[in-house]
Amino acid sequence: MNTAAPSVADALRTAADRLAAAGIADPAVDAELLAAFVLGGGRGGVQAAAIRGDTLTQADSDRLDELVARRATREPLQHITGTAPFRHLELRVGPGVFVPRPETEMVAQLAIDALRAAASASPVAVDLGTGSGAIALAMATEVPHARVFAAENSVDAYVWTKENFAHVGADNATLAFIDLAHAFPELDGTVSVVASNPPYVPDAAIPRDPEVRFFDPPAALYGGEDGLDVVRVLSRVGLRLAHPGGTLVIEHGEWQGEAIRGILAADGWRAAATHPDLTQRDRATTALRP
Repeated sequence: MNTAAPSVADALRTAADRLAAAGIADPAVDAELLAAFVLGGGRGGVQAAAIRGDTLTQADSDRLDELVARRATREPLQHITGTAPFRHLELRVGPGVFVPRPETEMVAQLAIDALRAAASASPVAVDLGTGSGAIALAMATEVPHARVFAAENSVDAYVWTKENFAHVGADNATLAFIDLAHAFPELDGTVSVVASNPPYVPDAAIPRDPEVRFFDPPAALYGGEDGLDVVRVLSRVGLRLAHPGGTLVIEHGEWQGEAIRGILAADGWRAAATHPDLTQRDRATTALRP
């Protein structure tokens, strides 16, 4: 005997219960987003369908069950849907590339503000270790009179970076597969903003969330014994790239601000300052090139 497909509301409750049992932090939100992915609409449309009392087709119900089962293993939601929102962008992500986080939107804002304030008709920005391209493409699309250059040195990540650059289609953005330490020598002394979200987890630290621990690429997470090996490289490369008065913007862990300010000051950067994210955790440090 055929069993009637469930209502959208019942399906969402069942999915949220399964995700909550798996330890998902926001199970109802993830259930709605997975349902929206299955139905080909937005989360608001799913909420409206639940209120109206709509039912799912059997095929959609089975598909939702399948995706909820994957999410319950702690596979990242963004790997399941293939996309990650970042500011006004919808970026394509999957295995091999770091999934952009909401807290990095604030880091991008610091870079965008500095780029908009640059005293040039066509300021130059560089994103080192761009990953999905999140910071670079945010700068390129939100500061259209700027020229933005992005560097990535992971083959696995670069596949996704190229796809996002092609998808967004910002003609003022340039992508290069190049080692960060030697990136863009032709831009030396001309860059207004150098930005980066580098790997900054200490090697011995184990990320708490399974989504990070098992699915984010290690090269995008771990930054040496104290987590700051790449930051030290960024400081030196930033000094090479930036013009006097240029800004460096680096994302980091909430306990690393003081150490990073010390590194930057020792290298000769000025006015190093650490900035909190929306949760009031220290998230980024900026500095000015003398």
